[in-house]
Amino acid sequence: MLNSVPLKFTFIVCSLLLLGIPAVDAGTARIDFRERDKAILNRHVKKFVKNYIQENRISLHKIEQRSSSPFVIIDSILLGYNLPVQLKYLAVVESELKTRAVSRVGAVGPWQLMPVTGRILGLKINSRVDERKNYYKSTRAAARYLKDLHDVYGDWLLVFAAYNGGEGTVNAAIKKSGSRNFWKLRQYLPQETREYVNKFIATCFYFEGGYSSELLTKTTRFSYRNI
Repeated sequence: MLNSVPLKFTFIVCSLLLLGIPAVDAGTARIDFRERDKAILNRHVKKFVKNYIQENRISLHKIEQRSSSPFVIIDSILLGYNLPVQLKYLAVVESELKTRAVSRVGAVGPWQLMPVTGRILGLKINSRVDERKNYYKSTRAAARYLKDLHDVYGDWLLVFAAYNGGEGTVNAAIKKSGSRNFWKLRQYLPQETREYVNKFIATCFYFEGGYSSELLTKTTRFSYRNI
């Protein structure tokens, strides 16, 4: 009996590793910080990514366990709009992929769209129906919105900031900083928006072990040395 516990523990850990599921005490094990990057990027993100995954590893694992069906829907729609499939992690940050998620300010659904934004994007929102809760329709709406934002800013980090804080907030930060580089203007953004972008990066690292090259722009380079 004394030897059965460690043997059982070893079996469980090995099984988790084979399945590709991060163990509860090793949430950052598959993060890959490759090569070298500017100190400013490491300072703002590297520590946050590690801490965020360590502090939220249990909830992230639960989301991952029920992500298969939502991700199939989201991936197919994003590809149809020629958008990076990694944008699906915005829905993880926004709502934990929950269709019935409701924020304190009235944003609803997996993509947390506000009523005005949802109607502008063609969704039906009234006392009888709220298409923001429909995965197919809300994802198509979010895809159109993200595509439009990228046409405006040409930088995914600015797109994420605008998705969270609004275009006016990002435009003001660009004006104050005199730059369209997220890392140079981030100090002029609200803390909530800065953390929102960091959460997206951390979530991308959790699910994929790194930050997708699909989301890189000329002003943004995500490459790190191994931790």
